Amino acid sequence: MESISAFEIIKVGIGPSSSHTMGPWCAAERFINGIQTITPLEKIQRIQVTLYGSLAKTGMGHGTDVAILMGLSGEDFTEIDTNSIPQKIDSIKESGTLKLVGIHKIKFDYYNDLIFDFATTLDFHPNGMNITAFTESGQKFGANYFSIGGGFVIKEGEEEEEIRNDSKVTRYPCHSAADILKNCKKLNLKISELVLLNEQTWRSEKEIRSQALYLWKEIKDCIYRGVTKKGTLPGSLNVRRRAYELSKKRLGGKKFSNVDEWIEAIKQGPTDFNTVNKWVSIFALAVNEENASFGRIVTAPTNGASGVIPAVLMYAWCYVPHFDEDNVVDFILTAGEIGTLYKKGATISAAMGGCQAEIGVSSSMAAAGLTEVLGGTKEQVLQAAEIAMEHHLGMTCDPIGGLVQIPCIERNSMGAIKAITAANIALDEDPAGARVSLDDVIKTMWETALDMNTKYKETSEGGLATIPVNVAEC
Repeated sequence: MESISAFEIIKVGIGPSSSHTMGPWCAAERFINGIQTITPLEKIQRIQVTLYGSLAKTGMGHGTDVAILMGLSGEDFTEIDTNSIPQKIDSIKESGTLKLVGIHKIKFDYYNDLIFDFATTLDFHPNGMNITAFTESGQKFGANYFSIGGGFVIKEGEEEEEIRNDSKVTRYPCHSAADILKNCKKLNLKISELVLLNEQTWRSEKEIRSQALYLWKEIKDCIYRGVTKKGTLPGSLNVRRRAYELSKKRLGGKKFSNVDEWIEAIKQGPTDFNTVNKWVSIFALAVNEENASFGRIVTAPTNGASGVIPAVLMYAWCYVPHFDEDNVVDFILTAGEIGTLYKKGATISAAMGGCQAEIGVSSSMAAAGLTEVLGGTKEQVLQAAEIAMEHHLGMTCDPIGGLVQIPCIERNSMGAIKAITAANIALDEDPAGARVSLDDVIKTMWETALDMNTKYKETSEGGLATIPVNVAEC
């Protein structure tokens, strides 16, 4: 079995959803790049896109339509000025045209060429979509794609061929927690050291460190953007941004010119439990408010759960003594490796497994990363990951109005707190007495996902999503 890089689990993304925004964006990019190997771009006369299952039911609230149009236009979500997206979409709708890869202009009727098929769900995965191109001579080229969580995409008929995932066989494969433990003992390495060794399958040690610190910079910048913006989030729920006011209140209304000044002010402030607890929540809220606003975030392992790891990592940066960039690298590598276990052994797609597959997995990853940098043994790291997931089992995905806002934003705060708690429990216990292993809980999570009623899996048809609210359907 091929391995997945930790940097495919933790990577730069764009909100509000990895499976409903990033995945379709990548699928559209992949389609338009592939079609050019079959026929010249200038021969394409029309493109039609059909969304199925969960992509159709919650796609509008998740910006799936926006993502597909941006992907077909050749935009890169890791680089695009996110503030420019609304204007680009309005231009496509008003002009009735779309520039493929920013070069070839075709007619595109947003209301007829982008179809939300609410009644049909494709067999392989709830997040299915079809893209078909028509040439001027009447030829037709189409393909089905499935967004399987975390920005990963599979094209129908090409088993496990995943976009944005350069899968390779590592020197010391770790497809289970048992594999991690075995290899660590064999090589006398910490988990982060083992991951560093395997990551050199993809990039040099210098590049690994550089990538981890690049992610850390993106995390800091994202949190800071979140605490410096006020107003309401996009969409019909009119959810008020809270991170700005909460941060301002904690820091006495002081103004800061950059993120480092802001962080230093937090470090110099009180360190009582109540204060720390509130800051952890603010960190998570800030990220997920950015995510809900089509902002650039760090997907870890999904967008809906993108606030958990940043909140726990920022907590460690602000409150753990002598915490430095070496610790940041170790945290990210450890957390990312735990995420690969869920990707291979269960799912990180809420449409497939409910919110346990998002917040549960991110909390498990964060707990492992924190335990590693706090000096936990390899056994304690794996136990922390198990504890965090154990208390998310069965969590449904029930976003109101199909928006990644209620209850998604607050759930990231809860996931972060649970991760810190799980790490503390694991560090104070002897893992030899644990009755449930991480592999056991991953297997249980997958079985729970398979048994869960479909209406509780990112369809907005069950749970909190059914509560009557005075908003129009998205």
